[in-house]
Amino acid sequence: MKKTIILLISLILVTSCTFPDHAKKINLNSKAMISDSTKQYGNNRDFLKRHVDIIELKNAGSAITIVPAWQARVMTSTAEGDSGYSFGWINRNLISSGKILPHINAFGGEERLWLGPEGGQFSIFFSKEKSFVYENWHTPAFLDTTPFKLISSNDSSALFANDITTVNYSGTSFKFRIARDINLLSEKEILKLISSDVKDLKCVAYRSENKIINQGNNAWKKETGLLSIWMLGMFNPSPAIVITIPVKSGDEKVLGPKVNDAYFGKIPADRLKISGDHIFFKADGKSRGKIGIPPLRATGVMGSYDSDNKILTLLICRLPDGKKDYVNSSWQIQENPFSGDALNSYNDGPLEDGSQMGPFYELETSSPAADLKPGESLSHIQYTMHLTGDTLELDKVSRKVLGVGLEEISKAF
Repeated sequence: MKKTIILLISLILVTSCTFPDHAKKINLNSKAMISDSTKQYGNNRDFLKRHVDIIELKNAGSAITIVPAWQARVMTSTAEGDSGYSFGWINRNLISSGKILPHINAFGGEERLWLGPEGGQFSIFFSKEKSFVYENWHTPAFLDTTPFKLISSNDSSALFANDITTVNYSGTSFKFRIARDINLLSEKEILKLISSDVKDLKCVAYRSENKIINQGNNAWKKETGLLSIWMLGMFNPSPAIVITIPVKSGDEKVLGPKVNDAYFGKIPADRLKISGDHIFFKADGKSRGKIGIPPLRATGVMGSYDSDNKILTLLICRLPDGKKDYVNSSWQIQENPFSGDALNSYNDGPLEDGSQMGPFYELETSSPAADLKPGESLSHIQYTMHLTGDTLELDKVSRKVLGVGLEEISKAF
């Protein structure tokens, strides 16, 4: 009897000593979940709904949120329902302020549509005879604040369009229509796309076909300027994220360099690495830099891996073989305005004055320059995919699509 009493007292003492620590852990976890709520898809979707009309496409646990008012951009997505990770970067401060800024309204979004070129003698971001400085740079309203019209939609797809008239830096007028068709992919469609089974992973994937149609009376010519479709995806950065881009091997004199890092100044070796036919680029949001892949080097595939959250992101686009004319967006009068890159990636970081728009990182694709006759069109199709789950399964997909394993990606820097 005495032994039983002693045992009970001991248990009470142990419980009374350990319970506060246990409770503390529960509270810490609760706080972590609350502070992390902006990374949850449902939280971000509901935040957007409070400020702007949305369209949500859903298929089981996968979903994407589209905002028609912002050129039908995909703001964010999830592979695991409302409580799942929210993959797109969202500029909550700007959105909640309700302000419209003069140069650009960077609302965010993991897939948004722009048109090139941004700079040069055929720019649509600078007015004629204006110098190429930030004060004169303005994002056209049709790429910034003008809504796209919803043409049709169902649970897994939505079609949008807008009719546009604009003038480039050289004074050439363009009249055209943009159509944007977004489709959430099924597991069967994903398997067909990447030839890899994802049934043991959580996955969200969608296809967008972005079409530009010349509605004017004149043909678009290189001599007076051409436009291109330019897709940009903004994602949440982390020291654990490395961007990976496979490139085609071959003679540099024929294909061009494997990577162009001259956009904002040369990128140091601890942030950009070439290993064989793969480019590795840090996506930590702490140092501003941009890279490009010339069209003859581009495979149409790029991605990133977040080793902390076990998230593999893939971007796949259909680039036409042999096309070399891609618009050049550098902010200067250009000797060769059609020497641009087909793929780009950007890592955000502080400006010289310490201010920063993000942080975020970007994966970007472009179409060739559109030399269209009246009535002709050019389509640029790309696929965005996020996968999460078992690292062995993720590694299989990475090797299949990117041609490199997750360990090499994670240890690139």
